[in-house]
Amino acid sequence: MSIDAAPRPDTAPTAAPAPREPRLPWIAGRAPARPAPGAAFHSVSAATAALLGLVAIGALIHEPVLIPPLAASAALVHCAPALPLAQPRSVIVGHLLGAAAGYAVAAVAAHGSAWAAALAAGVTLALTTLARTPHSPACATAVVIVLQAPAPGSFVPLLFGATVLLVLTAFAASRIRRAAPRYPAYWW
Repeated sequence: MSIDAAPRPDTAPTAAPAPREPRLPWIAGRAPARPAPGAAFHSVSAATAALLGLVAIGALIHEPVLIPPLAASAALVHCAPALPLAQPRSVIVGHLLGAAAGYAVAAVAAHGSAWAAALAAGVTLALTTLARTPHSPACATAVVIVLQAPAPGSFVPLLFGATVLLVLTAFAASRIRRAAPRYPAYWW
């Protein structure tokens, strides 16, 4: 009897297969893992509830222009609560700086100008960076002010109240679900 291959002992340990490399590793990226269905539902429903509340308040006082920037803020605080962009300091102060930049640029440039809106967004980005309150949706607040020209006497208090309400709803939502990450990571 001839043996072409060396006999394998039955006691040899089996090695685990090596993890499979993606065919195109540069496409695979480093995106975070998909959230669990319960966590995703909780974040999305909390953000939607907060936005519906803000829409109801805006409809009552006939001021619906807050929705675009606050929708982006709600997405940040509810879906990425640990990011510096989502912290209360950045949300509240960032939007107020965006409002200040929007009204300042609108005072110098023509209302409704896309050029002025872009400038206001850039100024907001600079101000939030200098103030250590990064919050990209605040740039949208500046754009809304330049393009829509809301009255500052009613818009700024409404903006302040809406951002505080958004932060408080994110705080409450993070306490409702046990496994949810705690919001905020820091207040100030």
